[in-house]
Amino acid sequence: MNSNNISELVLLQAHALADRIRLRQVSCREVMQTYLAHIERFNPQVNALISLQAPDVLLAQADARDAELARGEYRGWMHGLPHAIKDLSLTQGIRTTLGSPLFKDFIPERDGIMVERIKAAGAIIIGKTNTPEFGLGSQSYNPLFGATACAFDPSKTAGGSSGGAAAALAMHLVPVADGSDMMGSLRNPAAFNNIFGFRPSQGRVPFDDSADLFFDQLGYEGPMARSVRDAALLLSVQAGGDARAPLSISESGEAFAAPLERDFKGTRLGWLGDFNGYLPMERGVLSLCEKTFADFESIGCQVESVEPGFAPERLWSSWRTLRHWMVAGSLGVTYADPQKRALLKPEAIWEVENGLKLSASEVFAASAVRSDWYRAISRLFERYDYLLLPSAQVFPFDKTQPWPTSIEGVSMDTYHRWMEVVIPGTLSGCPVANVQAGFNSNGLPMGLQIIGRHQADFAVLQLAHAYEQVSRWFERCPSPLLGQ
Repeated sequence: MNSNNISELVLLQAHALADRIRLRQVSCREVMQTYLAHIERFNPQVNALISLQAPDVLLAQADARDAELARGEYRGWMHGLPHAIKDLSLTQGIRTTLGSPLFKDFIPERDGIMVERIKAAGAIIIGKTNTPEFGLGSQSYNPLFGATACAFDPSKTAGGSSGGAAAALAMHLVPVADGSDMMGSLRNPAAFNNIFGFRPSQGRVPFDDSADLFFDQLGYEGPMARSVRDAALLLSVQAGGDARAPLSISESGEAFAAPLERDFKGTRLGWLGDFNGYLPMERGVLSLCEKTFADFESIGCQVESVEPGFAPERLWSSWRTLRHWMVAGSLGVTYADPQKRALLKPEAIWEVENGLKLSASEVFAASAVRSDWYRAISRLFERYDYLLLPSAQVFPFDKTQPWPTSIEGVSMDTYHRWMEVVIPGTLSGCPVANVQAGFNSNGLPMGLQIIGRHQADFAVLQLAHAYEQVSRWFERCPSPLLGQ
């Protein structure tokens, strides 16, 4: 890659770049200039970054960070790092569209909690990362900015809804990235772009952008990175209790900055696979994920197939009900206005209309099924230390296709059925990581989910780190677009 005049600064892992800034071996201005030049060159290939801020404004902020260092003031490990926020999170003074024409000119008056923390740690917000409309669907396209492409084949999708963040990382457009995950949005795009994505435990990263602070517990924010260490460092900034988010975990995020090394001899891993044939999988997905077992075994783990002991049909039914209910709650007022409804994509309308038909008892029953699943997965954790699943059921597909309508001849009856494999992790509320699993014969990436016990976020990061040290997929397989 260096032969193509790509600066070493953008190729560095985020923590290494942060060290150089802290030691004043490189200025924040030089870092910003280098990244902006790299973005100008490579962002058009994937369309990952949107709403980019004016270069002179960003360079002035970089100069201010340099002046702080000169005075002996250091904000934190993100001091001077360029950062782009997912376009679902509130950013004060920077357009936040949620991928919808309804918000094409929306400029928030405040930051969300996570954005506050990233700024406080010294990062400079350069713009946003692309996402599907309202984050609905694991394909990052919308009528405002178009589709984001996979960093390994620009004719394919980057996945979603954190597709812009994932492609930006794979293309070295940002040092680290934030994302959010309701239905695999930190896992699917990470898998599709050969990077690391982490959905933390429920409540780990406080969130106050929703109208509801108590029931809306299906989706939350987390880190993405080119290495597990960088993701853990970003989580150290994102995590920690906040009174504005009453169900947030009070434990400080500082622990995530600790070393990740650990002995995994004798660790038991349960492979859930395709839920005993229930989940249709594109040819090659399962075999690619199963090849990772050798790397886990090389660090001392034992992998064996496991029956979940829970009917997956119940999970899907619970998921559909709860998601319909949540989306109807957030978009119901918009839907009620015929003029605004006309600007909603069909999938959003479908969610709202189904949600409006639900009774309170149906929602309660769905939540009870989710609770039963938590009890079931907790029993699995009595026998296994971690559980493994593929991160997606298909490889990256044509970015002009809204969603896969079939998998190996099995028809998909909803716009998100092809991502059913992420539901067990989501509904458990447990921490889930995507680690890279390799590539198919067409050079398209796939990932593997690691699910850990409730609130065992650091333990999941430790296993992911140990696996990364032996597999080294990102290091071995950079985006071919960077050589163009």
